[in-house]
Amino acid sequence: MTPDNDPVQKPSIGTDRLIRVLSKDAKVRVRFGRVIVQAAAAGLLAAAVSYLVMLHPRPDLEAVLRTARVLFKFIVTVPLAGAMIGLLDRIGRPAAPLGVWPWLLGGVAAVLATGVGVELAMSPPAEWAARLVGTNAGYCLFFIPVIAIGPLACFIAALRQGMPSRPGLAGVAAGVASGAMAAAFYATHCPDDSPLFVATWYTLGLGITAAFGYLAGRRFL
Repeated sequence: MTPDNDPVQKPSIGTDRLIRVLSKDAKVRVRFGRVIVQAAAAGLLAAAVSYLVMLHPRPDLEAVLRTARVLFKFIVTVPLAGAMIGLLDRIGRPAAPLGVWPWLLGGVAAVLATGVGVELAMSPPAEWAARLVGTNAGYCLFFIPVIAIGPLACFIAALRQGMPSRPGLAGVAAGVASGAMAAAFYATHCPDDSPLFVATWYTLGLGITAAFGYLAGRRFL
């Protein structure tokens, strides 16, 4: 057998090159960015419907929206949702660079940490426990994941049209994106405006949606 006929000697396409080829083919067959945008719009509508069926805006919302503590909740949740949706667009494309989205996530985390630090510095230690627990911690852990169910389903369906190389990670990103959207809606109902409360219970709510997203990603992607 000559070297040219020896199958062991034949060159093969490397994994990285194969991923790039498949990625280019995927861009031809479907514009994945458009799919993610459509999923985000559908998820936003689903979250709004779930919110309006189960909850309602707090009576003093128009007045408190002018306060820094209430605005802080949206300064955290809305950019977080946007960053995670942008990250989903990258995760769904094999070998695609993540771009600036991880940096934006870091910025959201820094804003949240700064808000907590300012509150701890400006309030007496005797009040920290009350601010942490609030009055609606249980509702927060329930309604954020429930409102996030619709958006999560939309994002998982969109990711199925992409080619995520790590299904579990893609599911986690979908879960956090969905949870952030749900948290932004829930923030209009929640009377607990403490940054310490938001950092604790909203984050735990997003952790639940991230866990659901991981399971969905492993199962359906």
